[in-house]
Amino acid sequence: MLKNLYQSYILKYPKIVLALMSVFIVAMAFFAFRLEIDASAETLLLEDDKDLEYTRDVLKRFEAPNFLVVTYTTQDDLLSDENIANIKKLSSQIKTLEIVESINSIVNVPLLQSPPVPIKELLKDIPTLESPKINKELVKQEFLNSAVYKQNLVSDDFTTTALMVNLKRDEKYFSLIDNRDRFVKLKKQKELSKEEKEEYKKAERELKEYRDVLREETHQIIVKLREILKNFEQQHSSVKLHLGGVEMIADDMVEFVKYDLKTFGFLIVGLLIAILYILLKKVQWVIIALFICTTSLIVTSGFLGLFGWEITVVSSNYISLQLIMNMSLVVHLIVRYKELYAHDKHDTQMDITLDTVLSMAKPSFFVVLTTMAGFSSLVFSSILPVINFGWMMSVGIVVSLILTYILFPIILLLFEKKESLEFGKGGAPFTAKVAHVAYHYKKTIIVSALVVVLFSISGATKLRVENSFIDYFKQDTEIYKGMALIDQKLGGTTPLDIILTFKESSDEVVSVEVAGADEELDSFADEFEESQEDREKYWFTQNKMRKIKEVHHYLESLEAVGKVLSLATTGEILKVLNDGKEADGLTLALMYKELPEEYRKIILTPYVDIKNNQVRISTRIIDSMPNLQRDALIKKINSDIKSMLDPEYVEYKTANLLIMYNNMLQSLFDSQIKTIGVVVAILFLMFLVLFRSFKVAVIAIIANIIPVGVIFGFMGWMGIPLDMMTITIAAISIGIAVDDTIHYIYRYSLLYNRSKDAKGSMFRAHKSIGTAMFYTSTIIMIGFCILVLSNFLPTIYFGLLTMIAMFMAIVADLLLLPVLLLLFGI
Repeated sequence: MLKNLYQSYILKYPKIVLALMSVFIVAMAFFAFRLEIDASAETLLLEDDKDLEYTRDVLKRFEAPNFLVVTYTTQDDLLSDENIANIKKLSSQIKTLEIVESINSIVNVPLLQSPPVPIKELLKDIPTLESPKINKELVKQEFLNSAVYKQNLVSDDFTTTALMVNLKRDEKYFSLIDNRDRFVKLKKQKELSKEEKEEYKKAERELKEYRDVLREETHQIIVKLREILKNFEQQHSSVKLHLGGVEMIADDMVEFVKYDLKTFGFLIVGLLIAILYILLKKVQWVIIALFICTTSLIVTSGFLGLFGWEITVVSSNYISLQLIMNMSLVVHLIVRYKELYAHDKHDTQMDITLDTVLSMAKPSFFVVLTTMAGFSSLVFSSILPVINFGWMMSVGIVVSLILTYILFPIILLLFEKKESLEFGKGGAPFTAKVAHVAYHYKKTIIVSALVVVLFSISGATKLRVENSFIDYFKQDTEIYKGMALIDQKLGGTTPLDIILTFKESSDEVVSVEVAGADEELDSFADEFEESQEDREKYWFTQNKMRKIKEVHHYLESLEAVGKVLSLATTGEILKVLNDGKEADGLTLALMYKELPEEYRKIILTPYVDIKNNQVRISTRIIDSMPNLQRDALIKKINSDIKSMLDPEYVEYKTANLLIMYNNMLQSLFDSQIKTIGVVVAILFLMFLVLFRSFKVAVIAIIANIIPVGVIFGFMGWMGIPLDMMTITIAAISIGIAVDDTIHYIYRYSLLYNRSKDAKGSMFRAHKSIGTAMFYTSTIIMIGFCILVLSNFLPTIYFGLLTMIAMFMAIVADLLLLPVLLLLFGI
């Protein structure tokens, strides 16, 4: 059928087919421009993560806004007139940005202990750094010792302070998310009606369109903010500024991905051109290979743009990977053509071309099927970018197969038959020498393979699942320096919230005992009682405060936890104001009522939700801490807090970014580990169908598992964690390694079935298909070594691990595979 298709259509009307293909490619190029990059934090979260929904609800109810952090470092006195003026000037410039709601800095936060005064007096006129007659020495001591500001607003060495840039909450964005999620939940409960499906599509479209606008606006704001900081630094040489925050990290990751795609994309293509020319000896082959690969990328990108699949951090290397797959297909065809040309030099160009595509069609088809099986493990995860990455690669490899087998023969027909280098002449190829090694050192190769297996298993046991944004960037980059400064001097980076929910039965005492309150406070309490609802008046009980402090102090005791803020923090401040006595519930209630709103938003509102009987204990994890194991930390916190609380009276729940990313990682790890066995089983069945031999199928699986095992072993021994980027390397390794195995066994089987000479078949297979395998592996390894020059560590890991996967795959296929075929037969 395939032969008839080529003879009757593709090769009979090559110009017409090429013209039609050109129209199709131009159309897909139009859609390719719609392809977008989205590396926002939310793309990396589980689609239906209940913790994500809970965290959104918590942040909304506790009025905890997203924020950026600008660090201000100077070796001078932070409280000098010059530095105060600088911070005010910098704040006013940042406030001009539309996205900024407010800025908290040492200049405008309330000073509650400078000096300590009775609460009633304090609440009448809360001073700030700019208040008249403020004692700066007392202010400095407050910043260095206050439970609120210490290692939060200022560093311990008092050389660095933070400007907390609170961002406006975009209600429209969250409203669109709620509207989309409403249909997602409905879809789980029942089959959507036609109208509901239309509304669901509309909700998704509106959310995407608005999110795209918002993302661009956020990027522009961050660019402007960086410009402000840069100009400020140029004008004030003694000041060093850094920018941090989740929004900045997400935006920078997008920019790193874009930069790497552009820079290394061109460099890889340039390097591939040089390597292709060195190995294939003719410009013609370089042009054909690059033309077909480029065309496949355009068409695949067009499909991705058409379906609305976006490039994320996870799928940022799909272009490189498709280049690998497609280059392999084309080089195998070129080498086969050269081989047939040398053997049947008197045949016409049409005959050689037809024989080339027909002889390689079957192994190439199975290569594509098995590669798709390798990437199919990704679609079982619950993370949309990972699922899309699996589909992207599956679509890409199918597109590559179809276009390669249409364009390659057509283009060859347009060239004259003038291949000058006869295949096999000019000395034995390198792979022929490898064949001698495989034949004469069988025992050594088997023993070496066993050593590699031991290395892989022992290394794999050291693998850990971690995700640290700070470790994505080189230590000499500005983003790393900024994040490290915030992490180590200003209380940590990754937020983790503990939400305590008190049940109505949690307070044995209904009324509040005002222990130790003075007359002034009593009168203040009377005023309070006359004007407030009972719920607010009696909410701050000793029982609640005791539990909050217990959990707060426990979290503070953990080495990996940086700054902890809660109602207990406010209690500590009040204790100082109350001559060292514990603040009672009424004092806190009065503070809650009388504190000006602008200050209440800083020290009270983010930590208590009286309406829902909840408190929020906010922490930040020290992301740069060596050997930090986030999953183990979360499990320990859960276990310890559970033992502290009586569920009859108090319940707790964890929330925020640390929990969501850990959920994503554990889900991805589980799905990959569980499905890798399924993928291997699918590959085995495909080998069984292709080679029709149980023994050969087992040999092929062994040759494919070893490169994957080496990758995991290498990562384990080198301390490279499995994270949202590297965890996909198993699927990538299988997808890469399987190509050469199929090509080699298929060619060896053909030669053996004709000659029944195992040794001769092995040597001839090495000389023919082995050459193509060596070419493709060399091209890919050299091409991808350039990725180690990136500043984005995931890109470096990808380049390094791809090189190792390709090296081990070609070693296994040219040494171990023939030895196993010789020892056990086919």
